[in-house]
Formats: sequence, structure tokens, C-alpha cells
Amino acid sequence: MTAGDGISSKRTTIYDLARIVGTSPTAVSSVLNGSWKKRRISQKLADRVLSAAEENGYALNIQASVLRREKSNIVGMIIPKYDNRFFGAIAERFEEAARAEGLFPVITCTQRDPDLEVEAARGLLSYQVDCLVACGATNPDHIAELCAANGVATINLDLPGGRAPSIISDSYSGALDLTNVILDACERDLGSRAPLVFIGGRLDDHNTKERRRGFLDAHAARGIEVPEGNVLMPGYAPEKARAVLERMPARARGIFVNSTITLEGVVQWMQSLPPAEAAGMRYGSFDYDPFGALLPQNVGMVEQDVPSLIAALVARMGDLANAPIDVTKVPCILRLPHT
Repeated sequence: MTAGDGISSKRTTIYDLARIVGTSPTAVSSVLNGSWKKRRISQKLADRVLSAAEENGYALNIQASVLRREKSNIVGMIIPKYDNRFFGAIAERFEEAARAEGLFPVITCTQRDPDLEVEAARGLLSYQVDCLVACGATNPDHIAELCAANGVATINLDLPGGRAPSIISDSYSGALDLTNVILDACERDLGSRAPLVFIGGRLDDHNTKERRRGFLDAHAARGIEVPEGNVLMPGYAPEKARAVLERMPARARGIFVNSTITLEGVVQWMQSLPPAEAAGMRYGSFDYDPFGALLPQNVGMVEQDVPSLIAALVARMGDLANAPIDVTKVPCILRLPHT
């Protein structure tokens, strides 16, 4: 496309803005990179420069600007999914919090693909990010090593690692509480003290391990033994959950669902059953969905506290130089029907 098509081929530069405003290119540069107050440039001049930049379509060359500054004020995040309420909320809250701190957030989705995670981390490092947040990464330690080799700090979010500070939900306590709610509902509503079925997740996933541990401990405290065949971890995909449930030799009376993604498959499976049979079941889900909470057989959902997770993340980002390599656990919120 050419200038004749309505788009100019000439980009506005700081020299153009300096000429328009009637000041030096150095002053314009200071205003645009946010250092003008330190150089005793007046608010009035700063406002004129910013107005001229907006009116003339000036876009800051971030990579060139980074080369002239000690810090880029760019923070990166890799995240596994966007089409998930929890991760979507994480991304949105992170952007809001970063901007409130005067930082520029860059987020990229990696689809739980280890190779794509590394590729994304390298791409963010090329932009000279000041910090990289590995959210739900399959191998956070690999990313931490890559960042350390480039002098960049990392923080793990959602899934922990051993080479950087980690901020995660307290999956164990949340699962313990939810399991007790489902067991109570099955005994109260159905007269059943049978062990529940645990479905969803992967055995090598930290959060699944912790939720499974809470699930088993809640049963053990009641003297209920859980058969090995009641713990089903085919992944998170809805179609896998439905297929596994369809192959079970006996119907479950109570189900612990290890993700709202997996919940889709559980609901599809329940809808395929005779109505009376489906009505004789109770389930709860780790992760919250307001529509899922309205389903009749649902007795509780665990909501991860995204605002508190992001608040802890931002607090840790403010002092990364002195941050210990530890794990911060944020309590979950147990949501019961009509509460």
C-alpha cells in the first residue's frame, strides 16, 4: 500500500516532533521515555510533546528505546490458554496491575506446548523484558535457566519451579474442602458413603498431584478407601473425560472434577444418561464457572483467588533482587450453591 492509498510511507520521528513543538530532540525523547521529570522539563512542555505525538501518529520504537535505557519497563508473561476463565482472568488482571505500576505488559499464549514456551520466552527476552512471568508453564525451571543466562528475573505463577520464586493457589486445601462438601452431599442427599471419582488432569502436573492428595486425605479421614480405578487422569480435555466415564463399569454417585474444562465433558456425559440416573449424582469442580454453578447436581466449586495471586505477584516483582526462591500459597475460595 502506498501513500496514495491513504497511508503515509514516512514515519514521524522525534526530530519531527522537536521541530513541531519548538524544542530539542533530547527533550522530546525524555518526555516520550518518561524521564522528563528528572531532567526538570516542565509539565507544560511535556503535555505539548505528548499532544504533538498523538496528533502526528508517533509510535515509540520500543526496541530502540530500550537500548538507550537501563530498564525497559516491559514485563512479559507466557500463559497456556486464553479460552479458560482462570487464565483469562490472570491475563486481564496482570495487564491492569502492570500498567498501574507504569510497566508495559506483553502476554503470549503457548498452548501447554513446551517447545512453544521456550520459543515465546526467547522472543520476550529479545525485547529486553525486565521480568518474565511463567504462568502454568510445563517446565518452569528451563525457562528460569534461559532467563538467568540473559540476566532476566523470572517468577512462576500457577505452577511452581525450583529455580525462581513461585506464587500458586493452595490446591491441596481447596481440594480437601471440596471433597468433604461432595461427600457430605452424597450422604445427605443420596444416602451414599461410597468413594468419589476423581477425574481430570495429568499425573505429572503439580496442581493435579496436590488436588489428588487433598481428595484422598478427605476420604482417609472418614475411613473411606478409594479404589485405584476411581482416580482418572486422562488430561483436561472434555472429550477425554467423557470417554473415560463412558468406559467405567459402574456409575459414580459423586464426582470430583479437576477443572472446568474437564467439567464440560462430565456434563456432556451426564446429559447422555437417563434423567433419573443423572439426578442421582452429585459433583463439585475445582475452578469456578458462574454458569456451571447453576447446574442442578453441582454442590460446590473452588475458585482460585486471582486478585490475590496477582497482588502477590506484583509485590514480589517489586523486589526481585532480594526475592528468595520459595513458594507462596494463596488460599482458594469455596463457592457453595446460593452463596
